Amino acid sequence: MQLLATLKTRKITPEQLFMLSVLIVNGGNYLYNLILGRILGPAQFADAAVLITFLLVLSFAAMTFQLVTAKFSVLFENDTFNSFISKIYKNALLVGVVLGLLIVLFANQLQVVFNTSSASMFMVFGFGVPLYFIMSVNRGVYQGKKAFKSLSITYQGEMLSRLVITLGLIYMLNLQSSIVIAIGILVSFMFGLVPFKMPKIVSVKHLSLSQTNTKAIRSFFVITAFYELTQIIINNSDILLVKHYFESYDAGLYASLALIGRIVYFIAWMFVMLLLPTVIQLKKEGKETAPVLFKYVAYIAGIAILITLVCALFPKTAITLLFGKSYLAMAPLLWKYALATSMFAISNIFAYYYLSLDKYLPVIISGVFGVLQMGLVVFFHDSLSQVVHMQIIAMLLLLIIQMAFFKLNHKK
Repeated sequence: MQLLATLKTRKITPEQLFMLSVLIVNGGNYLYNLILGRILGPAQFADAAVLITFLLVLSFAAMTFQLVTAKFSVLFENDTFNSFISKIYKNALLVGVVLGLLIVLFANQLQVVFNTSSASMFMVFGFGVPLYFIMSVNRGVYQGKKAFKSLSITYQGEMLSRLVITLGLIYMLNLQSSIVIAIGILVSFMFGLVPFKMPKIVSVKHLSLSQTNTKAIRSFFVITAFYELTQIIINNSDILLVKHYFESYDAGLYASLALIGRIVYFIAWMFVMLLLPTVIQLKKEGKETAPVLFKYVAYIAGIAILITLVCALFPKTAITLLFGKSYLAMAPLLWKYALATSMFAISNIFAYYYLSLDKYLPVIISGVFGVLQMGLVVFFHDSLSQVVHMQIIAMLLLLIIQMAFFKLNHKK
């Protein structure tokens, strides 16, 4: 009774609510992937994995706009804020339209490169790209203003609609098609726009952004775009390269391995979402920021160790429960992939921390090792085991260098 009374009197903070929401969203996205893996089987799941990977690539690209919006939503106020938001929406829409058109126009070439059964799935996906960029700017406003309730709703709406619509179409129409999956993704972008904060449109003549502010926005945008590109390379190049170099069956097996092993990264992502506005606000107030970094690194390291141990001790159980016996061939590699992802997740916290402080060398370091990882896989891919080992080498070196940079920088 005493415990219940204590829980009732304690209020859940917006940050805690958002963290709970992110856990639910990640759980829902995992459920979506797991169900598709079981329904489709390894060979057909390889096509679905390409679309899911494209979705992740899109999310990283659009994250540039979200992080820029979040940062300057903290720093700007009144007319300067309105001018900034108006401009960022226009640029996001332009980039989204261009990328979407490129995907639609080169759909046939994408089918050949990634050995998929259909080009139409890329066309459907391309039509949704502009919506995703608009959605990301909308989320950036909520993130910067710490409106975590509204931010949670946008993520929940996107996840739930994609899960329900995709599985509903598969079961009602009895279609196990990559086009159905693409339609589900497209419609989920529409739901992800809710609640949408309509920006105050400011004409070019009335923009009140100073040259200094414009330069600061441009600099942060460029370096953030560069860092998100490294995220795309590190997080997704392995799946796309495996799909290119290996048969569909092996690629489907590897996709299941990647989805399980990346649990650590997706949990780390929610801490990044909280880290960025907190560090920027502390810096703005002239307060110490390192304790926040230590706290989040400790959280991620603890979670990473736990998940890697579970993958090492119970690999067959984990794969059987999540994907089924068809994917058991990947059991010996599960803990190794989880280890590589864990090291990347911890390195990522350091990079985003310094990105928040306008220190960009760790971002460049991540870019170098992202290219290194991709290069290692390109040259060493005799087996799926070798692909995983190349990632462990690259991520171990990245983590060591990021930690060394922090130690040297903190001493100064």
